[in-house]
Amino acid sequence: MIWTLEPARWLMVATLGLLYALLCWRAYLPLRRKRQQARQARAAAQAAGWIVAHASQTGNAEQLAQQTAATLQLAGIAVHVLELSELDAATLQSAERALFIVSTYGEGDAPDAAAGFVARVMGAAVPLQQLHFGVLALGDSSYRQYCGFGRALDGWLQQQGAQPLFPRIEVDRMAAAALAAWRQQLSHLVGTSDAPDWSAPAFEAWTLQRRECVNSGSAGAPLYHLELLPQQGTLPDWQSGDLVQIAAPAEPERPREYSIASIPQDGSLHLLVRLHSHADGSHGVASGWLTQQVQAGQSIALRVRMHRRFRLEDNQARPLILIGNGSGIAGLRAHLKARALAGQTRNWLLFGERNAAYDTQYGAELAQWQAQGVLAQLDRVYSRDQAERRYVQHVLVEQMQRLREWVDDGAAIYVCGSLEGMAAGVHAALQAGLGAPALEALQAAGRYRRDVY
Repeated sequence: MIWTLEPARWLMVATLGLLYALLCWRAYLPLRRKRQQARQARAAAQAAGWIVAHASQTGNAEQLAQQTAATLQLAGIAVHVLELSELDAATLQSAERALFIVSTYGEGDAPDAAAGFVARVMGAAVPLQQLHFGVLALGDSSYRQYCGFGRALDGWLQQQGAQPLFPRIEVDRMAAAALAAWRQQLSHLVGTSDAPDWSAPAFEAWTLQRRECVNSGSAGAPLYHLELLPQQGTLPDWQSGDLVQIAAPAEPERPREYSIASIPQDGSLHLLVRLHSHADGSHGVASGWLTQQVQAGQSIALRVRMHRRFRLEDNQARPLILIGNGSGIAGLRAHLKARALAGQTRNWLLFGERNAAYDTQYGAELAQWQAQGVLAQLDRVYSRDQAERRYVQHVLVEQMQRLREWVDDGAAIYVCGSLEGMAAGVHAALQAGLGAPALEALQAAGRYRRDVY
């Protein structure tokens, strides 16, 4: 058969069209799956009668929701657990009993897992006279807006006519006494004192192998790279994106959380800890102990905690856009290590610090990944190396067309670092560049994830 130029051109156009349709379908599938799961969740919630809804930033609220559901199920009560963003007004209006376990981050902000609910449901009047509810609000009393989102949710529910089963319970940094009060209320509701074990995994003894300041001379607070090994047994099998909790001797009842900066294949657990100093010159309890007091060879009480919302999960095969600043490089470094190990090279890192002369933590490693092709693009932004301050969000705006191309090609976006300034600025830039509905769709599909503090 002899092809003329015109049929060949039409064949090429048809092929390109088919490839584009396939790319669009691949990008749509996770969102379609998420919508199907939400429909199934609504049906299950309506059938069960009891809803346990959670909104978690680092996983604590989700874990407590699972434990709450287990207590109800032990008493023979049908219950469905779902993320708060999966809950819509119609499902809430059809339910008679609902328990909400929600965290707050920053100064009263709703966690990312609640963003959809806040936008779609809490912005309107929803008659809920039939609903009886309870709220467990997780927070940190060192912030001015302690338990801000839990209080806002409780107030909104009552404004809609819903009736509290008991007064709101507030939990300061997972305080045991407040959690015991929640369990007691559950016991009253279900009519039993028998309940599953709610205790968290025990802290284990780890040994500090090495510590090094990685930003000597910086205008910012000192940053220390730490390497640790368990004193007994082998390394736990964590994933990139997970956290550790560390109990400092001076305050063991208030463990601090840090992003893990390594993967198990590195042979040790890495952390990047910034020394926090108070106005009077004293140091933070945990950061001061980890960076100034404990010595190599000494013991640290530590436990690894899954951080499902910042894991790669369904995004392992996608292009990855990693955005962060400061000590946020820790969680992003772990993701890059996992990607390098898996042979995934569609990685783009945008990272901000103060000065190139002092703040290049893991710089040699990043340069090596770039040379090896693991990093397809690397944008390092130094805010104080020019007269006008320049931050990650500014580069993001300049690179928005490229970012749209990556997102259209199925990329996921991971943000790690400070909530004030960086994360808020990045979120605003993404909203402006992609559009609020598109960003919400990415979040619903698990393609926009944040670990911010």
